[in-house]
Amino acid sequence: MERDVLTLGPTHDPMIAEAAIERLVRRFYERGDVDDLLGPIFRAIPKLEEHLGVIIDFWSRQLIGSDRYTGRPFPPHWKLELTPEHFDRWMALFSRTAHEELPADLAEKAIEKAGHMSTAFQAAMFPLRGPDGRPMRLPRD
Repeated sequence: MERDVLTLGPTHDPMIAEAAIERLVRRFYERGDVDDLLGPIFRAIPKLEEHLGVIIDFWSRQLIGSDRYTGRPFPPHWKLELTPEHFDRWMALFSRTAHEELPADLAEKAIEKAGHMSTAFQAAMFPLRGPDGRPMRLPRD
């Protein structure tokens, strides 16, 4: 597959950048779907195509400043039974896919933003640390 987006200069054509963002999201979800750890979570997403549209809009806002996404990403993730290992795997797959699908500067920007989100989500979801220093899930009643 030809990667015309990889040859873009510092001012990315929005149409080409949007296409690259869509490829990033779709490829990442394809990989997540077959991943042993992430797969069960990804396969449980209802209305996947609608969800992908939201995620494409989110990354479009983050990377090129579109105004299509106005949601809050944390609340939907709060109710999932995630562990720190899920975040580690998510970051590894996302980073790999971003490097493959986006121009280098947008890939670095996406990875940096994803890393910040991962840190913030984990701080909220795992405010306690175990004896080994690893984050633990807050007990729920």
